[in-house]
Amino acid sequence: MAERPALVLASASPRRRRLLDRIGLPHRVEPAGIDELPRPGERPEAFARRAAKDKARAVAGRLPGMLVLAADTVVDLDGTILGKPSSPEEATTMLEALSGRSHHVHTAMALAMGGAIETLSDTALVRFQLLGRARIDWYVGTGEPMDKAGAYAVQGIGGLFVDSVEGSPHTVVGLPIHRLEALFARLGIDLWNLLAPRPL
Repeated sequence: MAERPALVLASASPRRRRLLDRIGLPHRVEPAGIDELPRPGERPEAFARRAAKDKARAVAGRLPGMLVLAADTVVDLDGTILGKPSSPEEATTMLEALSGRSHHVHTAMALAMGGAIETLSDTALVRFQLLGRARIDWYVGTGEPMDKAGAYAVQGIGGLFVDSVEGSPHTVVGLPIHRLEALFARLGIDLWNLLAPRPL
C-alpha cells in the first residue's frame, strides 16, 4: 500500500479541527497567518476561493511535500461580504442587517501538494429570525460574535436565531466535509484511504 500523505490543516479554527477529528482524518495544524481582504468588485464566492487558495499556497510553500488543506468562509448578504466584526458595535450592525432575512454562506476549500492546487466551494442559504435590539445586545454581550464571519455561530449560541439552513450545516460552520472526497479526488487522492480505521 502506498504511504499516506501527511495532511496539514492551514487554519487555526477549532471548528475545522473538530470536524476533521470527527471524521477520523489525521492532520496537524499550521495556520497560514495571512489576512485576506476582498479586491474591488470581487464577488463573495470568488473571494472565498482566492483566500482559501492563498492560504493553502502559503503553507505548502513552507512545508514542501505535505498535503495542505485550507478553507475560507464568507457570509454574503445581497452581494456584500460580512467578515469578522472588529468591535461590538460592528457586530451589532451586522446582526441588525441579518435580522429577519436570508443570506448565503460560501465556504471554499483548497488542497495543495507538490506544486498542484485545487479548489472547490459550497454554498448554504441561512434564514434568520427577526431579532429585537435586546436579543442582539444580549448575544453580542456573550462575546461569541467577535471571531465569527457575519457575527454569529450557527453551531453555538447563535443557533438560537437561525430559522433554517438550506444546504450543509458544515458549510456554515466552515468546512463542507461532504465535498472533501471530490476535492481530494482532483489531486488523485482517495480520501477514504486517509481516514483512520474505525472499530466495528
